[in-house]
Amino acid sequence: MAHQKNKMVALAKRLLEHNLNGTTDQAETILRKSVSDYTDKDLIQSEVDKVFKNFPLPIALSIELPDNGTYKTFDAINIPILITRDEKGKARAFINVCKHRGAPVCEKGKGRKTKFSCTYHGWTYDNKGKLINIFKSDTFGDIDKSKIKLTELFCEERSGFLWVCINPDHNCDLDNWMSGFDEELNEIGLGNWHLYKQRTLSGPSWKICWDGYLDGYHHHMVHPETVGKNTIVNLIAHDTYGPHQRFAFGKKNINELTEINEKDWEPEEYIRLIHSGFPNLSISAILNQFCLVSMVYPTQDLEGTITVQNILCQKKPKTEKEVKEAEDFSDLTLKAVKDEDYVMNFKIQDGINSKGNSEFIFGKNEPIQQHYHNWIDKLCNK
Repeated sequence: MAHQKNKMVALAKRLLEHNLNGTTDQAETILRKSVSDYTDKDLIQSEVDKVFKNFPLPIALSIELPDNGTYKTFDAINIPILITRDEKGKARAFINVCKHRGAPVCEKGKGRKTKFSCTYHGWTYDNKGKLINIFKSDTFGDIDKSKIKLTELFCEERSGFLWVCINPDHNCDLDNWMSGFDEELNEIGLGNWHLYKQRTLSGPSWKICWDGYLDGYHHHMVHPETVGKNTIVNLIAHDTYGPHQRFAFGKKNINELTEINEKDWEPEEYIRLIHSGFPNLSISAILNQFCLVSMVYPTQDLEGTITVQNILCQKKPKTEKEVKEAEDFSDLTLKAVKDEDYVMNFKIQDGINSKGNSEFIFGKNEPIQQHYHNWIDKLCNK
């Protein structure tokens, strides 16, 4: 990981001081959220429409479209999206529906293709979205192909991601939205990593799911043999960039730094760093070698989520040892998220439906979730 060492050292010093003093970064007050914020379908639909559809989302990693002439399709909150990279390397995003009668112009998947033919009647578009052929045009009737184009979406490539606004009626100011968070992401350098594995997971409803991604207060209970095995519970260093967040957990060996000259510190050995892009991106890097990148999307019925989980290696594994290490990391992240976090989250979802709670309470030691919920309220004018 290409993080500037002085930043990592500063984070390690903050966490070490907290651990020695029995403290942690905190919010100013306790936050109480009504359980209806998690159960009111009309409210949640309104929030999803405003939060997920009107601002840039990281729809794909840049390395998923590695060369000119590559593409990817993906459904985000029931919006079918086609992302292409043209002959000059520019990435574009379109709604993946034909202008003729609304059928997909490309089946789900990714690969190499510069022309896309509608799966219904064969109308063909280039990778810039322009209509270039109408099947049996001599019998179709007069139509000006130059005026017909796939509906294009805001798309900008930055910091190893393709940021897309899935509402075609919105243009976005990515600089303003990132609020400096992209500079943090640039230091990770994800555009130079290797995508080892990608999978999708079915998870609990949006807010319950994402609360878990932002939680450093549960590792000892939910993850005793995975994340919690090496991480100190309730010890965080927390920083914000507009709606986005960076937070670090201290590892159980962090007090060893008191015996090491600061110039000899290797801070990645003592802290675990998370970058959380609002509203649905989580990046967790471990010891410079592996990285878990997760994007979480609410399902159309709002009852669950779809998680796109990406396992990245700093370089492509070649030896048997390197492949085993990559597989071990992949297995660890799958277990921690699917078998531990999501199992607990589904139990919480059942608990909410039991009407045993009227509100949820986020402590001062839970500033990450507080920041997230406060930004939902801010963007939704609540």
